[in-house]
Amino acid sequence: MSFHKSDSRTPLAPAEYTKIPTVVSSGYDSEKTQGGRNNASIGQPKFIRSDMADVPVQQAAGSTLPLVITRKKGGGDSDDGNYNPFEHRKVEHPTSDLETFVHLLKGSLGSGILAMPMAFSHAGLWFGLVATFAVGTLCTYCVHVLVKCAHILCRRRKIPMMGFADVAEQAFLDGPPALNRWSRFIRFMVNTFLVLDLLGCCCIYLVFVATNVEQVVSVYLETVLSVRVWIMIVTVPLIFMCLVRNLKFLTPFSMIANILMFVGIVITFIYMFTDLPAPSERPGLVAVSEWPLFFGTVIFALEGIGVVMSLENDMRNPTHFIGCPSVLNFGMGLVIALYTLVGFFGFLKYGPDTEASITLNLPLDDKLAQSVKLMIAIAIFFTFTLQFYVPVSILWKGLEHKIRPERQNISEYGLRVALVVLCGGIAVALPNLGPFISLIGAVCLSTLGMIVPATIELAVYHEDPGYGRFNWRLWKNSGLILFGVIGFVAGTYVSIIEFHAEFSGGH
Repeated sequence: MSFHKSDSRTPLAPAEYTKIPTVVSSGYDSEKTQGGRNNASIGQPKFIRSDMADVPVQQAAGSTLPLVITRKKGGGDSDDGNYNPFEHRKVEHPTSDLETFVHLLKGSLGSGILAMPMAFSHAGLWFGLVATFAVGTLCTYCVHVLVKCAHILCRRRKIPMMGFADVAEQAFLDGPPALNRWSRFIRFMVNTFLVLDLLGCCCIYLVFVATNVEQVVSVYLETVLSVRVWIMIVTVPLIFMCLVRNLKFLTPFSMIANILMFVGIVITFIYMFTDLPAPSERPGLVAVSEWPLFFGTVIFALEGIGVVMSLENDMRNPTHFIGCPSVLNFGMGLVIALYTLVGFFGFLKYGPDTEASITLNLPLDDKLAQSVKLMIAIAIFFTFTLQFYVPVSILWKGLEHKIRPERQNISEYGLRVALVVLCGGIAVALPNLGPFISLIGAVCLSTLGMIVPATIELAVYHEDPGYGRFNWRLWKNSGLILFGVIGFVAGTYVSIIEFHAEFSGGH
């Protein structure tokens, strides 16, 4: 199953316009993904394309603002012709609840789990325990909000399925008139932050691989190469691997990566649970000034909002994804428990000496520990190509129509090479793994994981069914947005201070 299927687009279905009553006829085919476009005909309005997207935005002739598409007043979502979007989905190989559960674990359990002990070092043993559960629950709730709003919008707009950017754009078109003109911008912003997040993860992967390889090689070589040199060395083979455009050819590497990662983490657990000190030897709470680094790291580790819509879109029973009990609750509950377990016992084991990745704390002179470092480094190396696939696909969709057909192949290869080199350059410039992880979590995932879902719900619920008694939805989402903004600003500031301290120290 591929996580990029959420890029499938469908035109807006027949709707009721406030200014120009007309009928849109459209065809839906979720399998047309090779640059094809779904056809639509319309009387007076014309279509323009959103940046980095395929979903057309409707405009009146001679106007620069989208038309406001409204539902009949006094009716709820059930008045939309009892349209069931799940019956209209065309998925070639729908996934069962169990398969979706496994994919959710795979999408959420990544290299971030290895950084959880470092996160606890910026929170304290007991505060980290409570705060990780709290932040994890908050992330899960925001995913629930996003998927629920997607279901509502699918019924209102008579669209079978939507990706993350689709939901954001349609919510703004469906929200207060003041938001309508920002629909294309919010779509562009979501796609941009997804690209930044995933490319940032690729940079982190490069630093992770280079740091672990440098540790092992330095044991056997008298001439020690710096982490920056190893980043450049690792980047070269990745350039060639990332030229592969078909995910089918990357599947064997994914399988190898999963096996190596699993074995490496199991052996790491053995080291971690050996000779544990008493909890009283570790601080239960640290200075508030360090909390933003904890927040950014935990958000980076736990937030899987970039893949949830594609998982839900591929399900045989999409209604089972949210609710209670649900695939989302079971999957994220297990992920939160595992991450908390690793963070708690990793920090308990290594205390103030905890590294940005728990593998870096393993003994250098131990052969088994060296094999673990190399196994996980190879696993992350192979995972780079899969992580790289999604941002390239998003960017290429925005550029493809601007390039002559005879130059598209060479242009796509050029884009791939340029992005890998860019990731390598950023990793060379910022080879400190800890602040890098916190920065990506604070900037991208606090925005995508909290601010955007809360804003989407405010737009979707603004008129029907409303914000509830005492405007509780308004207060709740305002709190989520405020929390996300504080995490964004504080996490970014502290990460930049950490980078500045590193450069000032001459590293």
